[in-house]
Amino acid sequence: MMSGAQKVRAGRRTVEVGKPEKVLFPDPGITKADLAAYYRTVAPRMLPHLRGRPLMLERHPDGVDGSGFMQKDIPASFPDWVHRAELPKEGGTVTYVVGEDTATLVLLADQGCVTLHRWLSRADRPDHPDRMVFDLDPADDDGSGDGFAHARDAARLLHELLDDLGLPALLMTTGSRGLHVVVPLDRSAPFDDVRAFAADVATVLADRHPDRLTTAVRKQARAGRLYLDIQRNAYGQTAVAPYSVRALPDAPVAAPLAWADLDDPELDARRWHLTDADRLLTENPWSPAPRPHSLGPAADRLRRAATRT
Repeated sequence: MMSGAQKVRAGRRTVEVGKPEKVLFPDPGITKADLAAYYRTVAPRMLPHLRGRPLMLERHPDGVDGSGFMQKDIPASFPDWVHRAELPKEGGTVTYVVGEDTATLVLLADQGCVTLHRWLSRADRPDHPDRMVFDLDPADDDGSGDGFAHARDAARLLHELLDDLGLPALLMTTGSRGLHVVVPLDRSAPFDDVRAFAADVATVLADRHPDRLTTAVRKQARAGRLYLDIQRNAYGQTAVAPYSVRALPDAPVAAPLAWADLDDPELDARRWHLTDADRLLTENPWSPAPRPHSLGPAADRLRRAATRT
């Protein structure tokens, strides 16, 4: 029998978590209270990657073994103190949650929101991203076998090319099957330009390593090669937020990495879990944060690189 609501102090607010003993992850027995406690713990590290950004909510109110759903519009029941952003969509607008504080993260956990997916732009300039993302995700692998080894190799090659282009990049596990390579941008370029640049980077890299990498969207055309996915670089698209829990057995977490972590033989896409919160926060591999860059000089370097491929 489940107890009543649990009051959780989160920053300057107290948030009630209803049915805190409700199990969301059956195999390890992780409860809603555990999820709220995790997001409260990681909030100081996670919030800098969420503030100002619209969020898409992946909710599993009946647990991850039940039917979940994605939600863009903020629930009508949310209190006034939750930050919102109303942004245009085809034929209307959507009002999104913006993750500004610890209390919002705890409230989302109370609503069964397991995973947060963030926009690559901020609400004040939604057409101009400050993140470019390359998704290295082996489609037919669970994140621990040969597919992840291919993602690891692709990340090394992409990092080398981005360095040559003068674009510092960040690395993270997705908590699912692969890796994300994230490039901080100065918001001078609109989404269409960023997406075109990312596609050009992927093309140059695939042309250099045609036996290992591909830009073919159709799975039948990939022939065992890893797909360099740049599709998230578009208005309204999202990517899993750093430190988000994934709706998978054992509650794996999307975890920031240092580039040297690629040499760790024990690394896989689900290396970190909700229960690892304290260890996960021991170091901050994304500090100091790289300075955001413009794509102008990098595009010139990429054109020269393409002629040498």
